[in-house]
This record gives sequence, structure tokens and C-alpha cells, in this order.
Amino acid sequence: MIFRPVLAAVLTLALPGPPKHPRESAPQAAHRWRVEHEQQILQEFSSLLAIPDVASDTSNIRRNADALVQALQRRHVAAKLLSIPGANPVVYGEIKTPGAKHTIVFYAHYDGQPVTPDEWDGKAPFTPVTRVVNGEPRIFARAAADDKAAIIAQLTALDALQAAHIPLKANVRFVWEGEEEAGSTHLREIIEKYRTDLGGDVWLICDGPVDQSGRQSVVFGARGVTHLQITLFGPNRELHSGHYGNWAPNPAMMLAQLIAGMKDETGHVLIPHFYDGVAPLGTLEQQAIAGAPANEAPLRQEFALGHTEGDGKRLLELLNEPALNIDGITSARTGPTANNVIPSTATADIDLRLVKGVDWKDEQQHLIDYIASRGYFVTDTTPDKAMLLAHPRVALVVRGRLGYNAVRTPMDLPIGQAIIKAVESARGPVVKLPTMGGSVPLEMIEQAANAPPIAVPIANYDDNQHAANENIRLQNLWDGIETMAALEAME
Repeated sequence: MIFRPVLAAVLTLALPGPPKHPRESAPQAAHRWRVEHEQQILQEFSSLLAIPDVASDTSNIRRNADALVQALQRRHVAAKLLSIPGANPVVYGEIKTPGAKHTIVFYAHYDGQPVTPDEWDGKAPFTPVTRVVNGEPRIFARAAADDKAAIIAQLTALDALQAAHIPLKANVRFVWEGEEEAGSTHLREIIEKYRTDLGGDVWLICDGPVDQSGRQSVVFGARGVTHLQITLFGPNRELHSGHYGNWAPNPAMMLAQLIAGMKDETGHVLIPHFYDGVAPLGTLEQQAIAGAPANEAPLRQEFALGHTEGDGKRLLELLNEPALNIDGITSARTGPTANNVIPSTATADIDLRLVKGVDWKDEQQHLIDYIASRGYFVTDTTPDKAMLLAHPRVALVVRGRLGYNAVRTPMDLPIGQAIIKAVESARGPVVKLPTMGGSVPLEMIEQAANAPPIAVPIANYDDNQHAANENIRLQNLWDGIETMAALEAME
């Protein structure tokens, strides 16, 4: 089934008055509203998904932002765009509650990862399609799970609370970013410029998947991230592998040998100082991991993994250690187009996932120092012939300009306990975690907004996030609406 892009109808909001169902909780009101308005919700969701949202596509990004401002205004929420020169706008909405003691900020992002349409079933990433997977409906489209579902859940939760005349108890602010998938390039500057608008007692990060068990999670931190690209050099043109093999160095082989020395067979990173400064987990954080579901066995079955790294440690333990990952390697050609040649170059893209206590620039330098220790002359500019002749081995290393460090919010904060209580009122016992595996710009939020960030994700773990055929399990969207209603109704 394909939902055609249509403009969501203007919603008729309930006038102020006593609750229609005095004993009805916020999650119950959200459930009832959702059941009664499913097609309306899906139409609005489909319309939003149909607008392309790659961060570099500034005209369509603006269409997304304008549509979201209008969506807030239809719900009588004061809304506007926050921006600085060269930045994609942040969508901002605010509900002021007389006598409120707290301000809760809901963060999500409306931009999505770049797409390669030929890799998608149907070759149309921005045409939402509903398919049944394992007996359950899912909506397939770029940003369906990451992260427009969270935005629709927040908007629909407002509809439900307003229709049920359930008053808000806190000031509520919505901050929806348009550059998260591009590294949140301008988020810090925007927060600093609009600090008065963006302050709050807590930022709720509504991004990412729930626990692999399917249980709702509340996560108190996220890994940081940075990137590097390494290129090694052989002959200045491809050479016949028979005529010159065993004499001309092969950069693909050199790169494989260099990378192989970065980790041992258990996955432990061997780069000197890579683990320096890692902040140990506290007692509450260790207890949270010990009490979380053990998902490793079913995940190994699902992913067809004959072994895992980590020397026997649990997945959740390993998420609290820095990681080195090879995103991809290229050199010459493979398959039907392969040639018997010694390549000219070989390139690897690497991402480093960081944990509390580790600085992203230091970690980049540790990797560069390691490359130099293996006999390479390291340069940050493309080498010319003179440089290649002057050094036995040359490595071009391009550091990622962007990066941010990991953050862990203390798990015993009173506001954190209130969030757990609110989420459990909607979803039952939750999985409490110190760190999520993905990276979101918590450091910028913590420093610039001076507020603790806590993540309440709603997407399914198998959502093909960042890949082709991204999807949201419809039940996760429905559950997310109830979760957001409980949080919006917090005191």
C-alpha cells in the first residue's frame, strides 16, 4: 500500500475545559486518540516523509522545516525557525504553562541520510510504502525511523492531550534539527545564539532504537564520534601484476597489513593510548547493564554470526568502550571488472566511536601516531612525485573536521527518575542504560544549553537505519505516541 503525499488536514483542537475522561491517564488518552485517528496520523506522517530531507538539499530541507512549523501552529503551538548564516534551520516550538516548575525540551531531527535509489525496493526512498514483515506492518521510507517518526509521535501526543483536555504541567519546548545526519554542523552555534529559547531542565533526545528485546529503553548517554580517511600509495599508474609483481609495492596489501595491526583477534584495539582516559562506569551504571536483557544469542542467530568480538563481554559492556571501525576499503576493481594489476592507491574510511573521558581530537592523533610508527610519512595533502620518491612509504590521512565527545548523564538525577516513571506509566518496566551505541550531539547540548540530555528512543532496532529500505514498525510508532504523551504531561 502506498500513501500518497497529502497535506494533513487542519486539526480541530479541543477548547480548554475539564478532562473528558477524568480518570484517563496521558498514555490512555493517547491510545484512544490513536485508535480513533490512525488514518489521519498516517496521512500526516506520509506527507512529511514524502519531502526529501538530505541535509545538503537545502531547498527541500526548507520545505520540511516550513511544514513542521505549520504542523505546530495548527496545534496552537508558538513556532518559528532558528538559524544562522549557512545553517539549515532548527524548528522551534514552545508551550508556556502558567505556574510550571520545569521546562522539558524535546529534541529530534528532520533530516535523513543520503540515498541511493537503486538500492531501495521500488527505487523511491521518499515515497512511503507499507509492507507486512513477519506479520506486522511497517512503513518504508528514508527518515521513517530516523527520525521523523519521533516528530510525528510528539505531534500526535499533543493532539491526544488537547482532545482529552489533559493540561500540561511543565513548559514544553520542541527542537527539531535539520543537520544531525551531517554532523550537527551548526547546532552549537544555534543553541548559543538562542540560549534563552532553548534552555530547559532536561533535553529529551527522541532518536535511535529501543532495546533489541523490544522493550522501551531510557538511555543516559551516547558515544561520541569522529572519522578519518587513510590513502596509501604504490606506483603512480597501475602496473601489470606479472611483469612487476614481487617488486612494485601493492598499496592494497600495505593497507590490509596496516589495518590488521590495529586490532587483535578479539577486537581489542592495539593502537597505543587508544583507551587512555576512559571513565569507568559507576555502580548504578553497572547495575543497569547487569539488569538489562541479554540479547546476544538471538542477535547472533539473526545476523548469522559464527563468533563475536569482545573476548566474552556483553554487547552493552562493549558499548562503553571506544571502538575502531572500518567503514569501507577501495582499491582498483573487483568481480567482472577486475584486472591483473598492481593498484596505484588504496583507501580506507574509518570511524572512531568514543566514550566518556576520551577526546575525539586526541583519538585521531593516536591513530595518526600509530601509522607513523609503522614507517609511514604522514601527510594531510595529496603527495606529489617528489614526496613519493623522498619517502619509502607515504600515507595521506584526512582527519574528519567534525566530531564530538561522548556524554553520560548521571542516572540518579531526580529529573531522570521522573522520566523513567513517566515512560513506565506508558510502556511498563523499561531498560535503563548508561550509553547507547549510536552517536548524537549530546556534548553540544550539555555544554551549550547547560542541560542534561536523556534519550527516549522509539524506533525498532531492525529499522535499517542509515541503509536502504529504512523502516518504522507501525507498532513502534503507536507505542511512541503513548510514550511521548506521558512525557509531555510530566510535571
